[in-house]
Amino acid sequence: MKKHRTKERIGLHPVMMLLVLCFVTIVLSGILSFFDVQATYNRVSSLTGEYVVTTEAVTSLFNLSGLKYIFTTTVSSFANFVVLSHLIIILLGIGIMVKSGFLKTVITMLTKKMKKTTVTYVWVLICILASIMGDLAYIIFIPLGALLFLYGKRNPMLGIITSFASLTCGSALSVFLTSIDSSLLDYTLVNAYIFDSSYAISSFGYIFVMLVGIILLSLIISNIVENYMAKRMPKYEFPESDIEDELVITKKKMRGLIFSLGAGLIYLLIFIYNIIPGLPFSGNLLDYSQELYIDKLFSYDSFFSQGFVFVVAVLFVLLGLFYGIGAKTIKNNKEFVDALGHSLNGIGKILVMIFAVSTFINIFKETNIGNVVAASLANLINNSNFSGLPISILLFITSIIVTFVVPSPISGWSTLASTVPTLMQAGISPEFAQVIFRLGNAVSIGLTPVFAYFIVYLAFLATYNQSSKPVTLKDAIKYQLPFAGATCALFLGIILVWYIVGMPLGVGTSVAP
Repeated sequence: MKKHRTKERIGLHPVMMLLVLCFVTIVLSGILSFFDVQATYNRVSSLTGEYVVTTEAVTSLFNLSGLKYIFTTTVSSFANFVVLSHLIIILLGIGIMVKSGFLKTVITMLTKKMKKTTVTYVWVLICILASIMGDLAYIIFIPLGALLFLYGKRNPMLGIITSFASLTCGSALSVFLTSIDSSLLDYTLVNAYIFDSSYAISSFGYIFVMLVGIILLSLIISNIVENYMAKRMPKYEFPESDIEDELVITKKKMRGLIFSLGAGLIYLLIFIYNIIPGLPFSGNLLDYSQELYIDKLFSYDSFFSQGFVFVVAVLFVLLGLFYGIGAKTIKNNKEFVDALGHSLNGIGKILVMIFAVSTFINIFKETNIGNVVAASLANLINNSNFSGLPISILLFITSIIVTFVVPSPISGWSTLASTVPTLMQAGISPEFAQVIFRLGNAVSIGLTPVFAYFIVYLAFLATYNQSSKPVTLKDAIKYQLPFAGATCALFLGIILVWYIVGMPLGVGTSVAP
């Protein structure tokens, strides 16, 4: 008698899915190029300030030259993939903080008397505010979110999902002008000058919208986490450990905390002193080729843009090292080096995923499909007869769609900013237009594998996954859908309220130009 075995259905592994997407993109580029799919739009030249007719066309990779391009650039695209280097450097710092016991002690002290819901809300708020750090926030807060929930005896996958949702949905919200906002303003102003050559934008032009968005979004995301996602996550099997010992803060642990926090404070004070201009021997980390202080901090060639990842990594290493010295969990240089590499154990799977996604993104960008879509939708707005609220909603929807194929807000807005003169003529101020675009971008950026940091989120989900089934691309996107849907409703509501009521966006700015 034959025994019938029911096979567990295994979904397509993310690496295999990314390879499939590579093949589909190559074939699609050939088809679209064959039919001469392109989009022509008016782009404002940053040199002349005048319209330049620009044509975006699909580049076919479904030919011998395309094959040559793939074979000659795949290795370099992987080696130059910024996510790879940043992740490894940050993991060195996180590794020593974990191995020394610093993170476990700090998290235990901060959370043992707090409700889980409170911890979640605070963490969500921190992740949203971390938007000021730009893309680096994804590298730092996704692995830390996993450890926060792990040490809190909760499924670390929930911590990863929470962190990524907060970072992506909150990426448009910042009380301070970030490097991304500074770059977007350049495109906004250049295009606004076409309609009004004397137009000026305040650095705090939309701070009121940001404050309301931060408060409401943090409440919404934390509620979704606790009341929806937490109930649907599988039970997590924690390693055997003496929980009582973990909760006791011994003299050694306290000494380690004093050592680490003292070293960290000295390091931060030195760093802060060097970004303050006008003091003796200060301001060494500023870009003095820029006029505004915010640009001195966050311009493309500034220290923050080029070296901040290493600053954070060194801080983490100092915290872990001095804790280990004080708590006597690191006794010699061998243990120090071993602790540095702790978080890199088993990184092979992550590297395979990064290789696959770097290849896919490289291929997708070369086809130019994303820019064609963005240019086509820019034309849709410019050729519409909408004004006021309808064109605002159209821009919001357009931004959501464009983000799926052009997730970078700077790249997306470089094309969609061509709609600013049309929007000004329709009664929408450049500041409001930029806000709408940023809000739309934040809705869908966490749902597309074209976004480079999506792979960090997916890789850590795979790292902490205890099921025999792999976490697929479909699963990773499914986890983010409730957050994206709620964020879309919130941001659409903000747009409607601000337009209908006519409240100021910030200091000296309004909905109308």
